[in-house]
Amino acid sequence: MSTAHILLLGAVAGSTIFLGLPVARMRGLSANARAGLSALATGILVFLFWDVMSKAVDPIESSLHAHHWGRFAELSALGAAGFAVGLMSLVYYDAWMGRRAERRTSLLVGPGAAAVDEFVERRRIDLTNPAVRLSFLIAIGIGVHNFGEGLAIGQAAAASEIGLAVTLIIGFGLHNATEGFGICGPLSGAGIVPSWRLLAFLGVIGGAPTFLGTVLGQAWASDAVSVVFFTVAGGSILYVVRELFAVNRKYGHPVLVTWLLLVGILLGFATDFVVSAAGV
Repeated sequence: MSTAHILLLGAVAGSTIFLGLPVARMRGLSANARAGLSALATGILVFLFWDVMSKAVDPIESSLHAHHWGRFAELSALGAAGFAVGLMSLVYYDAWMGRRAERRTSLLVGPGAAAVDEFVERRRIDLTNPAVRLSFLIAIGIGVHNFGEGLAIGQAAAASEIGLAVTLIIGFGLHNATEGFGICGPLSGAGIVPSWRLLAFLGVIGGAPTFLGTVLGQAWASDAVSVVFFTVAGGSILYVVRELFAVNRKYGHPVLVTWLLLVGILLGFATDFVVSAAGV
């Protein structure tokens, strides 16, 4: 299979994230439906956290078992730094956006408020809205995760393991289709019907890195790079999972939320099994 074909299939694997995004356009959802979608998104992200961290730890454990102490120390340090960056960068970013939202609120009081409000409404993406901001952060975390998956596809192709590369593409394609639900969960939960432009933007953030990772993975294979990207993804996903748990508690439907949380986790494992089959 040619490089162009591998890159094309890598792009297809990343684009399947768009399949789940139109759910956010559904109007008139009941409170139970919104709670269920938010919980489903949370379950998918809980699975993704386990998924990326296990992939990050694998090369670290391999170096430990091989008694390559220098390599173990290097990968461990990179993993710890990546996780801290992924987690704390979103903490600081969200705090910064929260302060911007407060300043915007102050601008909407007094003379000229109508003009300012009209300007804000015309903005393509209002990141001062907590639900939009959370969806944006989820898309970033998933995008970093998908970059790591793209690296795996590209590295398999570079090693001439075409069967493995194709299986990974199919598996990641199915897997990414569920991630669209994760991105739009906060929007549906807040009763927001996003524009197609916003959904397209979120989909590109989450899905395009699969293609970029495939391009880089074909040219250059590195455990260190994989560890960094997977741990950055793990830290960012942990942050948004924490935020989603706080959102889910506000719905007051613990039984429904827990069941859909479980469904989301199992759905993540089910799609991951296709990828795991490539190693059989």
